[in-house]
Amino acid sequence: MLVLSRKKNESIIIDDKIVITVIEIRGDKVRLGIEAPREVAIHRSEVRDAIAASEVAMKQEVATAHKEEEPDSLQDSKQPRQIVEATPLATPESVMLAPDSVVS
Repeated sequence: MLVLSRKKNESIIIDDKIVITVIEIRGDKVRLGIEAPREVAIHRSEVRDAIAASEVAMKQEVATAHKEEEPDSLQDSKQPRQIVEATPLATPESVMLAPDSVVS
């Protein structure tokens, strides 16, 4: 972090595009003027944190709404399928070969 001391009406220039000027010093508060291109977003840190939290909440709402809109068939297809073991059908030969079977 670069730390600089500035007096009233003195400036700091960042990347030849952004100028920060000390406008007023009153007690423990400093008023700053910021000149920057329109495409540069400038926010107080607490405002930026609130914007970021709002964006996260919005993405979560969209994801939840999208999940709720899925048809049941799509939700079912995401569930693991149960494997059922098939048993062979009885044939006349298998019935005749079975030792415990009684033929009348």
